[in-house]
Amino acid sequence: MKVAKFGGSSLASSDQLKKVINIIRGDSKRRAIVVSAPGKRFADDRKVTDLLIDYAQVTLRKTNPVAIQHAIIARYQEIATGFDLPDSEFQVIRDHILQLPQQEYPSADYLMDAFKAAGEDNNAKLIAAILNHLGLPSHYLSPREAGLLVSATPGDAQVLSESYAQLAAFKKSKSLLIIPGFFGYTKAGQICTFSRGGSDITGAIFARAFKAELYENFTDVDAIYAANPNIVTQPTAIEHLTFREMRELSYSGFSVFHDEALIPAIEGGISVRVKNTNHPLRPGTLISARKIYDPQRPISGIASDTGFLGIYIRKYLMNKQVGFVFKVLQILAEYGISFEHIPSGIDDITIIIRERELTAELEPKVMAAIKAAIHPDDIRVIHHYALVMIVGEGIQDHIGMMAKATNSIAQSGVSLVTLDHGASPVSIMFGVREKDEFNAVRGLYKAFFSTEKA
Repeated sequence: MKVAKFGGSSLASSDQLKKVINIIRGDSKRRAIVVSAPGKRFADDRKVTDLLIDYAQVTLRKTNPVAIQHAIIARYQEIATGFDLPDSEFQVIRDHILQLPQQEYPSADYLMDAFKAAGEDNNAKLIAAILNHLGLPSHYLSPREAGLLVSATPGDAQVLSESYAQLAAFKKSKSLLIIPGFFGYTKAGQICTFSRGGSDITGAIFARAFKAELYENFTDVDAIYAANPNIVTQPTAIEHLTFREMRELSYSGFSVFHDEALIPAIEGGISVRVKNTNHPLRPGTLISARKIYDPQRPISGIASDTGFLGIYIRKYLMNKQVGFVFKVLQILAEYGISFEHIPSGIDDITIIIRERELTAELEPKVMAAIKAAIHPDDIRVIHHYALVMIVGEGIQDHIGMMAKATNSIAQSGVSLVTLDHGASPVSIMFGVREKDEFNAVRGLYKAFFSTEKA
């Protein structure tokens, strides 16, 4: 059995859905289909999820929702009309969208999640109805019916372990299962969504529960690429990644596959293949627990992300002071701030944090608290970091990796702000100024993928 997830671009219109149906029919092992909400049909279009967020905000403001309701219904109506679905079968979609403001919600956060989840939920209902209309026996499987239980954390739900046994009972379904992604239900019966893009997570959860032979993730690119195509011209496609390589790349800016979605797949030992709905016969990228890497290509990919800052702290004999770093991290925890990395020396540490965590309002308070706690010789905040990371299973066995990487960055006219190697055996992280991000990535790509255009 295979679990296949289709993203928003794959389901944006009736023409796109026709491609999806051909893919489903092309392999009888595809028995569980996880769907996203309809995405963009063209560059200036809006995703249905974004329309639903607007709808929720209109509802919270208690202003007239008619225009936004019509816009959302029209997106689903186009898909239904493309398959000549009888209006009587479409009515359930229309009713659900219109009735959203009339429901009771424990808080604004739960209201927002219920509205957002309606994108996937209604698309699953619609697709199941269309497939049955076309003579392909299908069952819309609600997360409530399936028993997909999640934590009561709106916008960032986590699957509860007892869900897997309940979900597994549906593996033997004789009908094709059409499952809405992105959300589950709390034990109190409230809808909670995963983080944005979380339909990938739903797919991985069902793949693990069903012990699928493969989790196929269909999107709008032919493969995962070795670098961002917006930075490097025509980067090479990656044929095979390990789970830990993909986790590192996703964290560092790769947006093709939700990084949290790998956790259920890893726990269940389920391999993932990323493929293109528009070119389904192309091999895509396989993600699995292990691979045999090419010694001539120790690096699998280069990723980068912006929006970081560093709290630089220098304290003479810091390494002799028990609990020094603990005191700093405790202060960050008290202010609800999470950190990303801590490159360190004998007398220095730099705590890398996302800019959104340390707001302008919090920054002076946090800095004052740290000064009072540890009396540093020097402390300052360095804004506008970019993190650039090279990732590959061959890093730990390849001599001269650091020299080759740093030399390529230097030749690109970029100076390093910080560097972190050793915490992960499959990655090296470089901190640079945001303005130097693209040059650093291009320099690294040229050094490690010299046969490709950079």
